[in-house]
Amino acid sequence: MDLRDYARLARRSWWIVLMASAVGAGIALAISSVVTPRYVSTAQLYVVVRASGDATTGDVVQGSTAAQQKVLSYVDIASSSRVLGPVIDELGLDVSSRELAESVTATSPEDTALVVIEAADPSAEQSARIADAIATTLSRVVDSIENVETAGVVRLELVQGADTPDSPESPRPVVNTALGALLGIVAGLGLAVLRSTLDTRIRTAAAAEAASGAPAMAAITYDPDIQRRPLIVHSDPHDHRAEAFRTLRTNLRFASVGGHLTTLVITSPSQGEGKTTVACNLAIALADSGARVVLVDADVRRPQVADRMGLEGAAGLTDVLIGRAEVDDVLQPWGRDRLMVLPAGAIPPNPSELLGSQGMSTLLTDLAHEFDHVVIDAAPVLPVTDAAVVSTVADGALMVIAASRTQISDATAARAALDRVGGRVVGVVLSMVPTKGADAYAANNSYYRAESRHETGASSPSGR
Repeated sequence: MDLRDYARLARRSWWIVLMASAVGAGIALAISSVVTPRYVSTAQLYVVVRASGDATTGDVVQGSTAAQQKVLSYVDIASSSRVLGPVIDELGLDVSSRELAESVTATSPEDTALVVIEAADPSAEQSARIADAIATTLSRVVDSIENVETAGVVRLELVQGADTPDSPESPRPVVNTALGALLGIVAGLGLAVLRSTLDTRIRTAAAAEAASGAPAMAAITYDPDIQRRPLIVHSDPHDHRAEAFRTLRTNLRFASVGGHLTTLVITSPSQGEGKTTVACNLAIALADSGARVVLVDADVRRPQVADRMGLEGAAGLTDVLIGRAEVDDVLQPWGRDRLMVLPAGAIPPNPSELLGSQGMSTLLTDLAHEFDHVVIDAAPVLPVTDAAVVSTVADGALMVIAASRTQISDATAARAALDRVGGRVVGVVLSMVPTKGADAYAANNSYYRAESRHETGASSPSGR
């Protein structure tokens, strides 16, 4: 995945990221509200080593060095029971010396003679009292240890008493909530990546090419009003979807260079991916260019072409194949006499055998001699073998893949099924592309990048 893929992923899964951020912030705020506050007060002591009245400069330096050396020992003494025991008695604390030591920290800044006492407590006032009491007691203990025989040469001087803190050191609701929201965003992005990894639906033209092993010929956007205007090339020639079908027409002409592509099967991996819409609109687009076109409904299990084209479908292909009618008797003109339609006719009990018969092969050969293009709407590849059978007697097959619906495995399996019978897959059409959101940008941008590769002569996955 490149940066654009991650940006698309974030846009598509914004609600996951937003929800995870809100949950993280809520959890952090809830924890902050129940955690016992921790107030910290600080007191500072200075180690004084008094020199005699006739001391030299060297004596003073030695005294300063001695103070810095002793201060490390005083830091350890500050958390000892000899200091904390009297503090507990003085303040009436209901804790042991060991428990109090866990809330007390004594440190000495490097290269100084300072002892810094920090005391933590749920009460701000109590933390200040504890810090001051420890400082005072430590001073007395040091005096009793160091000056038994030296008459006050070493002492601890209080240089800063403990102030009552205004706010707790922890928890900090604002900081914790912000951190929780940030961690939620990270977790949300992780969930989005996981969701994308587990989601094997095809969303882009590049993914359709990779799964099918065939170049992307067009990207057709989703039309929520398709039931009212299925034949967009005819009803609204200036619509961007109509232009997409004309682009498909142009790309198929380039695909036919170096080989015949008169008879074209339109199929899809599964039902409901838009193959009939593509077949009808492609046939109209080809006819609009001045070619003589026949549209054959070979999806004899669930025929839809007659309904889409507004024609009578009671008699058609199956009647011709069983010898009950002549092809000229069931062909119906549509539009300006450039397009003829052969409906499916009656639904037979043996569709695959009928479509794989010699009569079907002969019929397609005759139609190819009479028309410039024979567009065949066939059944989906995976549920039945009809499309695979028809593809063996056609010049090529065009696979329709529905964006954000078709699984990668289904597209791959459909291509493999056509390959096994020797069908020639000339390209794929990405249908039902979203018109809004990250998927819309990704699908269309991916298609135009694929088009750019094809135009510059880069290799495309046109075969296996």
